[in-house]
Amino acid sequence: MIRLKTFLRRFHRTEDGSGTIEFVIFTPFFFMIFMSTFELGMLFTRQVMLDRGVDLTVRQIRLGAVFPVDPEVVKEMICDRAMMIPDCMTQLKLEMRPLDPRNWGMVPNEADCLDRADTSLPLREFTPGVMNELMVLRACVLFDPYFPTTGLGSQLPRQSGDAYALVSTSSFVVEPN
Repeated sequence: MIRLKTFLRRFHRTEDGSGTIEFVIFTPFFFMIFMSTFELGMLFTRQVMLDRGVDLTVRQIRLGAVFPVDPEVVKEMICDRAMMIPDCMTQLKLEMRPLDPRNWGMVPNEADCLDRADTSLPLREFTPGVMNELMVLRACVLFDPYFPTTGLGSQLPRQSGDAYALVSTSSFVVEPN
């Protein structure tokens, strides 16, 4: 019994390993910050690249350099220019519609995104447009988060299973040829 008391008293006085306690307490916090930062960086990078692909494609459509304006052709142009979208041709869904500036009709608030459970669902609307017509092109693409259960990855709103959606919208007027 005396040996145990002596051991416990000596154990209580020593400061060996005191840095380990702080390390154990703060390491999960720093890992969560790192994972959230990485997830946010990838989200922003993918959003910027999607916006870039849509903007460059819209410019070509607006100038009349794309003929015919077909959903598959437009999707391929966006995917070629967006570069950081994995499996782009199957994850991207487009919507293009004319808007009348004199009799304003609103575009639906929610983007028409892919349903991974049923990929056979048709496009909501894809109308190529004619000269001097105001058009809206909206692209929606789904991504799987890198860390779906930690930090930011667990807070992202989900669509179609575990994926989150990024949407890019652009409006333009079809130039006369």
